[in-house]
Amino acid sequence: MYPFTKQLIQYAHDQEDKKLGMLILDVKGNYHQKVLEFAKQCNRQDDVITIELNGKYTYNPLDKPNLKPSILANRLKTILLLFSQNNSESYWIDKSAQILEECIKLCRLYNLGYVTFQEIHKLVTEPNYYLEKVASLRQKFIQNELDQYQIYDLLSSITFFEKEFLNLDQRTSSILKSEITRITNTFISDYEVLKTFSPAKQEQNFYGFEEVLAEGKIVVLNMNNNEYANLSKMIAAYLKLDFQTDVMARLSKSSEFRTACFISDEYAEYVTATDANFFSQSREAKCINIVATQSYTSLLNTLHEQATVNVIIQNLINKLWFRNDDMFTIESAQKQIGKEDKEKISRGISENAKQTVFSYFTNSLNSKDSSISETISTYVHSDFIYDTNFFTQSLQNFHALSFLSDGSKIIPPEKIKLFPYFEN
Repeated sequence: MYPFTKQLIQYAHDQEDKKLGMLILDVKGNYHQKVLEFAKQCNRQDDVITIELNGKYTYNPLDKPNLKPSILANRLKTILLLFSQNNSESYWIDKSAQILEECIKLCRLYNLGYVTFQEIHKLVTEPNYYLEKVASLRQKFIQNELDQYQIYDLLSSITFFEKEFLNLDQRTSSILKSEITRITNTFISDYEVLKTFSPAKQEQNFYGFEEVLAEGKIVVLNMNNNEYANLSKMIAAYLKLDFQTDVMARLSKSSEFRTACFISDEYAEYVTATDANFFSQSREAKCINIVATQSYTSLLNTLHEQATVNVIIQNLINKLWFRNDDMFTIESAQKQIGKEDKEKISRGISENAKQTVFSYFTNSLNSKDSSISETISTYVHSDFIYDTNFFTQSLQNFHALSFLSDGSKIIPPEKIKLFPYFEN
C-alpha cells in the first residue's frame, strides 16, 4: 500500500488546483508516519490532518447541521451494526435509530444546533435531564422564540418520548438503552476521548471533508485498532461516511472538481454496507478507492451478507491476489478470471491371455500365451485457468496474480513479481 500512497500524495503536488484530497485509514497505528514522510518529500506536510487522541485536531462526528436528523441517526445505526455479530433481529437496531433521531432533534433545539455524544447519552439515560431540557424549550415556545419547523420538531420529539419511549416496560427500555450506550459510553467514559471527539463547539477545528476535498488536504486516522478497539472502528466509520457523503455531494454542486482518494489497509476492520453503493457510484465523482484485506471471508465476517460483499468486490476493478488459503477468495478469483480448454491425457494398461489355469499350489491364476496392451487417449476439458494449488502453493512471497485494466480494456491476468517498498 505504501507505493500507491506515495504516488498519489506526490501526484500534482505543486499544483494547488490538482493535488489530491485524501482519506487514509490506519488500523495499526504506523501508517501515518509513512504518510508524513511522503508528504514531507514533496512539501505537503501542511496538508496532512492527523485525527488522533490529544492531537492538534478535534472532531465531532455528530456536528452536521446540514444533514437531517434521520440521516445522522442512520449513520449511528450503521455504527451499531458494526458491533452486532448477529444482526438478524433488526427490531432493536431500528428502534434505537428512531430514539437517536428524536434525541438529535431535541438536542438541536436546546443546544443551539450543536449535537454531542454526551448530550445524547444524558437524554437517553437520565429522565430528569430530559424533563429539564423540555422545560427550557417550553419557555422558548411561550416566548415565541421558535419558528414553525422547530415547533414541529419539538412536538414530534415530545410526543415520541412521552407516549412511547418513557412508557416502555423496564426490560425493553433497558435493552434499547444498552444498545445506544454501546456507542455513547465509548465517548464519555474517557476524558481524552470526550475532549477529542465530543468537544465544546468553540473547541472543534475539523468539520469534515468539504474543505479537504476543495483544497486537496490529506486526512489520516492514527488510532491502533488493538489499543482503542471500538473507538477506532467508530471514528473510522464516521470519517468514511463523511468522506463518502461529501464526495458524492460534489456531483450536484459542480461539474469541475479535483480527484479524491480513499485508502484503507486491513479494510475488513472498517467495511460497512454503505461502501457497496459508494464504490458503484464514486467513479463519476472522480474518487480513487484502494483497499487491502486478508481475504473476502474477512469482509463477509464483518458484513454478514454475501450479496453486499459481492457488490463491493465487483466494483473494485483492479485486483491483486496474493497467496491465500481462503476458499471463498480463491473460488471468487477463479470465477472472475474464467476457464479455458485444457488438454487432458489418460493412460490404461490391459493384459489378455488365451489360456488361464488356476494353480492350487500357489493359489493363483497362471496365464499362458498372454499379451499386454497400453491405451493412451487425449480429450479437451474446460477448467479454471488457475487451479487451487496455484493460489495456495505456487504464489511465493512478493508475487501476485494480477487482474488489471488500462482504462479501456482488461489486461490478460498474469502472475507478477512485486518489489518490496523497503528494498531499493
